[in-house]
Amino acid sequence: MHTFVVARAVHGIEPLVATEIRRSRLGVVRGMRHREVWFEASPGADLMGLRTADDLLVAAAVVDGIGHDRSALRRLARAARAVDVHQATALPRARAVEVSASFVGRRNYTRFEIEDAVGAELARPLRLPYHSRKDGVRPPRDAMSWRVTIEGDQALIALRPAARPLHRRAYKTASIRGTLHPPVAAAMAALARLGDAGTVLDPCCGAGTTLIEAHALAPGARLLGFDHDPAALHAAATNARSAVGGATHPRAAGSAPGGAACFHGDCAAHPSDNGRGRARFAHPHSAAVSAWADEGGGSPRAWADAEGGSAYAWAGAEDRAAFAWTGAEGQAVFEWAVADGGRIPVVGGGADRVLVNPPWGRQVPPRGLLARDLGPLWREVRRVLADDGVAVALVHDEIPPGFAVEEAVRVSLSGQHPVIAVLRKARR
Repeated sequence: MHTFVVARAVHGIEPLVATEIRRSRLGVVRGMRHREVWFEASPGADLMGLRTADDLLVAAAVVDGIGHDRSALRRLARAARAVDVHQATALPRARAVEVSASFVGRRNYTRFEIEDAVGAELARPLRLPYHSRKDGVRPPRDAMSWRVTIEGDQALIALRPAARPLHRRAYKTASIRGTLHPPVAAAMAALARLGDAGTVLDPCCGAGTTLIEAHALAPGARLLGFDHDPAALHAAATNARSAVGGATHPRAAGSAPGGAACFHGDCAAHPSDNGRGRARFAHPHSAAVSAWADEGGGSPRAWADAEGGSAYAWAGAEDRAAFAWTGAEGQAVFEWAVADGGRIPVVGGGADRVLVNPPWGRQVPPRGLLARDLGPLWREVRRVLADDGVAVALVHDEIPPGFAVEEAVRVSLSGQHPVIAVLRKARR
């Protein structure tokens, strides 16, 4: 028996959600609406693994004939009264019922009136109190969460089977201002087609969301994250550790095989450029790293050889830091380092994919070489991107010069309408 399920999404990426459902064989897509993908779930499908969706709802009723006048409230109440709440899904333990409603277009009633009309009827057979949102009070954590959405003359009444929405990732235990919405990060990773990617780079990684979502699609890829803010790197390292669990252990940054990154290290091929007192990081060409050297007066906070790998942090005179997590076979999974987006410490052509949500000055002001404009960032992205590589960027203004647009997806995000742009190097 198939279950009728609705995946809620950021507006603009509904087709990407539908594609993920099909490719993951989670079910058969039956239709799309504003911010919704309706599908019949396959028996035994792991629906909680859907990454591009904001939320997942089990449909309890689809109600036609919902007009713009207030008679729609009575029709919705009758439909809610007819819902067999005990058969809607395996009901979680709850001490209250709460309803969240939304609609497309103008109506002669409010979302709160919809919620109250439906919520009272759903709560009655369950013998639970109904929690109204109209006074602005948050519902209790153990409330059973129902949702009503209306588009055109059709309404959906559905129940969230999980304790929280899908977009609230369990790994995201640390956050910073301006952190990227996880389903949007997952959409960017999906558009990057990571299947054959060896090295994936984010030059403005923030709390690490984009690379963590990339890891879910390409667990064997080497993931390099840079940010101007050391606090962001600490958040990224914390979240990455939570995401990959206990199967990993720390290792000296850059000491894993592959050699794509050059964290201000010394070698014949890539001489140091840290004459201004920057920290010198371990270079990937070395077989083992026993400690990190300092040229600028900084002191090592922790070190270990590559075989032991029990410590993984170091900082220099400018509070530069590097972190790495390796997989069960010793391959580097995540590597983090403080760096300016206008001077990415990676060799030319060293990244197969670049994922980037630049600082646009709305929540996080650009700093360092990007303080005046983002030109240095885009020049660096083009330099480090392999000739056959792909960059996926969340672009708020115009497409950066030097790139050809392969695909563009406009999304609605926090009141803004940026474009997820899939870019390749333009031929000059």
